[in-house]
Amino acid sequence: MTEPQKRDRPWLMRTYAGHSTASDSNALYRRNLAKGQTGLSVAFDLPTQTGYDSDHVLARGEVGRVGVPVGHVGDMRTLFDGIPLERTNTSMTINATAMWLLALYQVVAEEQGADIATLTGTTQNDIVKEYLSRGTHVFPPGPSVRLITDMIAYTVGNIPKWNPINICSYHLQEAGATPVQEIAYAMCTAISVLDAVRDSGQVPAERMGEVVARISFFVNAGVRFVEEMCKMRAFARLWEKVTRERYGVTDPKQRRFRYGVQVNSLGLTEAQPENNVQRIVLEMLAVTLSKDARARAVQLPAWNEALGLPRPWDQQWSLRIQQVLAYESDLLEYGDLFNGSEVVEAKTAELLAGAEAEIAKVLEMGGVIPAVESGYLKSNLVASHAARRARIESGEDRIVGVNCFDTTEPSPLTADLDTAIMVVDPASEQSVLAALEAWRDGRDEAAAQAALAELKAVAATEANLMPATLACARVGVTTGEWSFALREVFGEYRAPTGVGGAPVAVAAEPGGELEQVRAAVAATAEELGAGKLRLLVGKPGLDGHSNGAEQIAVRARDAGFEVVYQGIRLTPEQIVSAAVAEDVHCVGLSILSGAHTELVPDVLKRLRRAGVEDVPVIVGGIIPAADGEALKAAGVAAVFTPKDFGITTIIGRIVDEIRLANRLQPWTSAPTAATN
Repeated sequence: MTEPQKRDRPWLMRTYAGHSTASDSNALYRRNLAKGQTGLSVAFDLPTQTGYDSDHVLARGEVGRVGVPVGHVGDMRTLFDGIPLERTNTSMTINATAMWLLALYQVVAEEQGADIATLTGTTQNDIVKEYLSRGTHVFPPGPSVRLITDMIAYTVGNIPKWNPINICSYHLQEAGATPVQEIAYAMCTAISVLDAVRDSGQVPAERMGEVVARISFFVNAGVRFVEEMCKMRAFARLWEKVTRERYGVTDPKQRRFRYGVQVNSLGLTEAQPENNVQRIVLEMLAVTLSKDARARAVQLPAWNEALGLPRPWDQQWSLRIQQVLAYESDLLEYGDLFNGSEVVEAKTAELLAGAEAEIAKVLEMGGVIPAVESGYLKSNLVASHAARRARIESGEDRIVGVNCFDTTEPSPLTADLDTAIMVVDPASEQSVLAALEAWRDGRDEAAAQAALAELKAVAATEANLMPATLACARVGVTTGEWSFALREVFGEYRAPTGVGGAPVAVAAEPGGELEQVRAAVAATAEELGAGKLRLLVGKPGLDGHSNGAEQIAVRARDAGFEVVYQGIRLTPEQIVSAAVAEDVHCVGLSILSGAHTELVPDVLKRLRRAGVEDVPVIVGGIIPAADGEALKAAGVAAVFTPKDFGITTIIGRIVDEIRLANRLQPWTSAPTAATN
């Protein structure tokens, strides 16, 4: 009989949170900590993530939407007011501007009287996956790797308990990565970063073990929890091998694979959203059941994230799920439950072999940066995501409540959709803008400009950028000013979209839906006297989650459309200019950040001002029902949300809207039926 051992310490329990203003978010953090949360996970808004001040034109409608706006050290001070940073483990999901946010955090910790050498936490700081998935990159790959390298070198010497980078495969899975791709591309990123630190000369060779010891990972756990658990075991084995053989790290503690996890938001459904609770539980088990591959920190999404912004009560529910497993069950009283399992061992070995083969391909290309710049990685992810969507549409992959078992009783959780999610008060954006203006008026302007000049001067050399960044933080420089100073030196970067290189995911079977839509596209183009129907897919604002937009673009291409897709981060003015210049037949806008209420009406007004009256505008994203109706009342032809999983059907609807806008008869795909 197996005797229980001494109970293990639970993992860090976090909730990814932040919204509206620094003051509002501070109140939320205090409440979460009082409920038993053991670490903080800060969500920053998109302007902060992409290096814009809240009053920049691209920030309009995005301020405080998907996270907290932090424009300067005063905001950071407010964000952590009354929260002792010396005793708090803080994770910051921040990438392109990670150095800046860490500098602000350090300055506030110093103001609190903390010894910065004792600070614990993580800056995500993985820019590679931003080029591939989330889209909050700013600088080209070379300067981005330099910023990461400088941060790692600085923290090893000054904040030794801090994780300066969190190699993030979470968003790779969101973008379509298979388990093999998730392991391989994350490991390639880690190799590139460690090689860069080693080759920079900033860290002595004998201290590379300390660097390796501070590298952490942030992974995704999907609902196929056996495969996901085996993925984590494969990850751990591969990290052990790479750090021992490639970097010569001999201390087993320094080679330990340390990871945090957020379970899979990709699999959350708008239809029957109560099913998301059991999905979240299964996904959590994938990263907690196996002691040898257990997460160090876990944060769970809320059941209603496919509907909109979760409320504090929804986040509390997710925290309680973790607490029940950790404190009520006996899981932490035993060793690894899967040691000796032939099934687990075989699956782990299979994933490990596949990942090593893919890593070899990327390293042959020169590493992860050339693989990003060539579009190889992005095309692979777009193709994998397209294949997954095709399996869902065909019914091969069954999603309960979506493509099977879709009859349902009315849900008391969503009886009033308008109150089932949290809505950010639009007035909070104006308060942030007023506070930013007051901050600039009250600072020592000469000191701020001198610090920015020094930052640009250092950026033009090979010196470490962290001291100059700290100097900027101390004199009141803003997020946008820091970012644009470096933009002047480094330039900006637009990553490959991966759309052009993605293969056809759905065959046009005779009599199948795609063949019918293709016929409708061709017939409509002929009736309009156009060589091809032209669809503009636009991403207004700062929302970089482009997976949905890319899938629409790929399927529209396969259906016979000429697709105009310029990638992410466009102003309404740029989108309208492209629509006019390309003489498109439909404009499709994709927004997942909640900024649709501000940005979509702006696009509509600009189209009308340009004299474009017969081009329908459709919108896709996480759009509450009331907002969807308001958009339609404003002139939007159709609104698509996560419940609309059939991409070919959506393309067919686009054709319908084009025909309606041009006063053509509704299309019938079966002319023989009319004569029978």
